[in-house]
Amino acid sequence: MIRSFTTWSLAHGVQRKALQLAARRGELTALLAIDPVTAADPFATYEKLRPDGPVARGPVICSTVDHAAANQILRSDDFGTAAGHAELPPFLRRLFERVADPYALSPVDPPSLLALDPPEHNRHRKLVSRAFTARRIANLEERVRTVSDDLLDAIEADLDAGGGGFDLVERFAARLPVAVIADLLGVPEHQHDWLLDWGNRASITLDPGLTFRQFRDAESALRRMHHWFDDHVARLRRDPGDDLLSQLALIEGPDALTPLELRAIGLLVLGAGFETTVNLIGNAVVQLAAHPEQKALVLAEPERWTDVVEEVLRFDAPVQLTMRSALRDTVVAGTPLRAGDAVLVLLGGANRDPQVFADPQSFDITRPNADQHLSFSAGIHFCLGASLARLEAVIALRALYSRFPDLAPDGTPVRRTTRVLRGYEHIPVSAAVSRSTSVA
Repeated sequence: MIRSFTTWSLAHGVQRKALQLAARRGELTALLAIDPVTAADPFATYEKLRPDGPVARGPVICSTVDHAAANQILRSDDFGTAAGHAELPPFLRRLFERVADPYALSPVDPPSLLALDPPEHNRHRKLVSRAFTARRIANLEERVRTVSDDLLDAIEADLDAGGGGFDLVERFAARLPVAVIADLLGVPEHQHDWLLDWGNRASITLDPGLTFRQFRDAESALRRMHHWFDDHVARLRRDPGDDLLSQLALIEGPDALTPLELRAIGLLVLGAGFETTVNLIGNAVVQLAAHPEQKALVLAEPERWTDVVEEVLRFDAPVQLTMRSALRDTVVAGTPLRAGDAVLVLLGGANRDPQVFADPQSFDITRPNADQHLSFSAGIHFCLGASLARLEAVIALRALYSRFPDLAPDGTPVRRTTRVLRGYEHIPVSAAVSRSTSVA
């Protein structure tokens, strides 16, 4: 308990107090981080920040909703991840690394790729990229189609038996990416539900300023996942497959990974591969329901499903923000920053920059430059799984609406309470089975 409290205090407790004080003063970045009402619909707050210039200075942290500034920061060698805790002074980061339990580290703690800078980042990324080559992604296409069809077959059978609707997240949007990522990690089907539960509980660790109760629940899930990954890797070493973890676990010599590094890679691939896609599918369904003219257009022109996915990524990004720390004195979009300055890169705001996107507050699947969004980050930390997430979302949405063209929310969708990840916990929908429409 003492170790957990100390870790929480360093990673969240001190930050939570500072954010609460700043939020009481009305500071916008603090409200985005800690106020649930602001976080539920952050886009108006992003627009309030925009007049402050490319980089808005706050008492504790800088922020940007400017597309050019965000792109520069994400790509520049002048910025790093600061071991996943750019908000902490260097001496507190070092203390955190000493006291943190290696069996409770989150995907934003080293040695996760999200928290590594070169040269360590280069070594890990090279290894993980084996799972996301163009050939491997192309080979996964049939698997994505098969899983989508199997899930929709089960839903259709329930509807035929008299069911009036279903939870889109529980029955489809969450299960598809977990099945695909589980294949990449060599996880048997009977363990998929474990990963779903643990992953959902642990994902909140991406957020700043957690309460101690939130932290303890996530920490419990992370410990289960770490110990499970140790056992899983041991099984794969005895009976390896062609999955990513089997390949990494069998590496010998100077490139061999430690048990902690293997767990960190497994956790990151699971979290990133699942969270982005489930939120992307759910956000797309809600946006299409809110914009029936756009839904009608894509149903009439199904070749536009790729456009739908890009516009959802821009308009309602599954990941809303990330953080960087200046490694040296530098200048961003005319704004001088000093070494150690932390910058909150508000991806969701940059994606609605009027200097890049015409009429940015409108959801428009015909937008010609929607793919200029920063929802998968940029630079060396560009999401390795971006092509897989896009593939899954396009196949899933096309199959879903081909089977259920009248799909619509049936009740109020329930948003997740997370700040960094933006998506839905539940989306109750109603649908009638289409007997004449098939996936083209």
